[in-house]
This record gives sequence, structure tokens and C-alpha cells, in this order.
Amino acid sequence: MIQILLADDQALLRSTFCMLIDSCDDMTVVAEAANGEEAVELARLHRPDLVLMDIRMPTLDGLAATQRICSAPELSRTRVLILTTFETDEHVAHALEAGASGFLGKDVTSEGLLAGIRVVVGGEALLSPAATRTLIGRFLSGPGSVGEPPLGSLATLTERERELTALAAHGLSNQEIADRLVVSPLTVRTHIHRAMMKVGARDRAQLVVAAYQQGLVRVR
Repeated sequence: MIQILLADDQALLRSTFCMLIDSCDDMTVVAEAANGEEAVELARLHRPDLVLMDIRMPTLDGLAATQRICSAPELSRTRVLILTTFETDEHVAHALEAGASGFLGKDVTSEGLLAGIRVVVGGEALLSPAATRTLIGRFLSGPGSVGEPPLGSLATLTERERELTALAAHGLSNQEIADRLVVSPLTVRTHIHRAMMKVGARDRAQLVVAAYQQGLVRVR
């Protein structure tokens, strides 16, 4: 069962998301936060699998709350999915810098939101929407956009691991990579996991960021 913490200052939206999520057999809402401070406190209390986080909230915004959650050792298994109406290049950059594993606009469909939750918790892909992949690629291609790479060097990866990391950075899912290379999805997952371990990435999102930062892939 996927345990989810909702963090949004709008009670009506929280209620809507709660009903949608609790209607699924494989996920449940364990707590709700109306601001960033509450989100951090409740994340430490419940240690959910995922925090569905708004960016603009009082007391402490979602980006700062994300940074606190993702930097807490006791919350190393908790993922953050940013959900906001302010889907700009700058917000995508700061969200990933803070440690977010996904980024969706609030205009996402119900099916898209539920799929995004499963994707992020499963670590199968950075983000689902192709438009958001483009945004990520655009800001990461700029010099100095996200500071010095915080992760280990990709030079430690094998040739195969580098190849699969590059494909992941271009937005391909494990299944898409498997189809392209004519291997099993399990083989792809194993190589991606090994690459994450070597680089010290907490999830696929950080591995993809490292691939752009260190020049393994560039935006076309």
C-alpha cells in the first residue's frame, strides 16, 4: 500500500485529492498538511512513501519543505512529487535541486496523477509528461543553472550503464529502453539501479540530473 502525505494550502483541493487517492486499492492518504512546516513535521511523523507537494504555501513554501524532507536521513525512502499551477522552468529547476522526484501541473488528469504517483514511488521514470521533460532538459543545459554536481562522477559507470542512463535522461521508461535494446525490463532496471548506487543518487530523478549536469547527454 502506497502511503501518501498531501501538502496544499487549499482545503478543497486536499479533499479532492484525498477522495481520488483513497478510491484506489493500492494507495491511501495518511495525513494532510496546510503549509510547508506541517508537511515536514507530518513527513517525519508518518514517514510516507510519497509527499504530494504544492509549491506556493504559507509559513514555508513547498520547495523549502521539499529540501528539508529530502535531506533528512530518516526520510531517505520518502519521495516528493511536486504538483502546482506554476509550471515554469525556474520552479522545475528548484524542485529538482531540492530533491523532488517528479513534477506535475495541476491541470493533470485524475488518471495522470495516479499514474504519476505510481511512477515516482516505483522509481521507473523521472516524469511522465513529455512537456516537462523538455523543460528539465532546457534548464539543465544552461551553464550554472543548478550549481555544482552534488553526486558522484558518471565516469565510474560501465559502458552499458552509461548507455542506459543516457536513454533514461532522454525520458525513456524502462520498458521503452528494453524495447529499443531488445533486452528485458528487469535487465534495464538492474543496470539503472547499479548506476544510481555508484553515483549516489537517491532515485532515478537525481541520476538523470547528473547525466545532464555532467554532460553525458545534452538537449537537442
